[in-house]
Amino acid sequence: TINGLGERCGNTNLISLIPSLVLKTNFNTNISKDKLKSLTKISNTLSNILNEPKPKNSPYVGENAFSHKGGLHASAVAKDPSTYEHINPDLVGNTRNVIISDQAGKANLLSQLDKLSIKIDNNELSQILELIKQKESEGFSYDVALASFELLVRRHIGQINEYFSLNKFRVTDERRWNAKGKLVTDSEATVHLEVKNEEKMTVGVGNGPVNAIDSALRQALINFYPTLNDLKLTDYKVMILSSDQGTGAITRVHIESTDDSKRHWTTVGVSSNIIDASYNAIYDSITYKLFNDLNN
Repeated sequence: TINGLGERCGNTNLISLIPSLVLKTNFNTNISKDKLKSLTKISNTLSNILNEPKPKNSPYVGENAFSHKGGLHASAVAKDPSTYEHINPDLVGNTRNVIISDQAGKANLLSQLDKLSIKIDNNELSQILELIKQKESEGFSYDVALASFELLVRRHIGQINEYFSLNKFRVTDERRWNAKGKLVTDSEATVHLEVKNEEKMTVGVGNGPVNAIDSALRQALINFYPTLNDLKLTDYKVMILSSDQGTGAITRVHIESTDDSKRHWTTVGVSSNIIDASYNAIYDSITYKLFNDLNN
């Protein structure tokens, strides 16, 4: 079956079997190498139809199948990909992914900047490497949050506008008995923003404090930036970075977003306050969306 899905355990994953037979053996599958290039798209399409996470660790088609992290590792791949890759990812419609982290060297960074068509000089390159190391020492991680990485770089070299600024926000949770006699918790967020030299104050309610903040932000911004109407936050992940500190631990939040143009991006926020970390990730998500809408 495709992606190994089915009602039983142990279904053969055709997405892994087919390229192994075509590329590694002389077995005749009647599948041409040109058709093999659609393999990653087929796997991802089924995941989207079923609303399931894409199989990141899947051989050949997963996001991690051709990912490279360490500086020396990435440098070697840039010179000779066959040193770390058993096939060219293009053969199965996948792409090489050089991960940005505190282990990254110049090769990693240059590879990502080249994908983003960002040109910088050697001095800026060194500054950005140090900035990444500083941010990761604070708890940030750009392994998957490439949208936040792009914003970090563009802010550093002065290529991005801040489309709105936050003056303050307040979030309240009220736990109460509703009219049906059920115990419920209501979340309400109030945000005070400055948008295009105008001050805006809006109130949003939602299914939890993060949803309430998102709702309030959209109400404040939608008349200024109508394209935010198709922004969707599709996943929300929280990681506790210093669990030994109990309730005072540093929290990292990743938010995955998409829109009607089928773009997908991930942003990150870090704080000792989970609401603050969440706001930072939402802020980056909105900024990334607006930057691409207004510059493409």
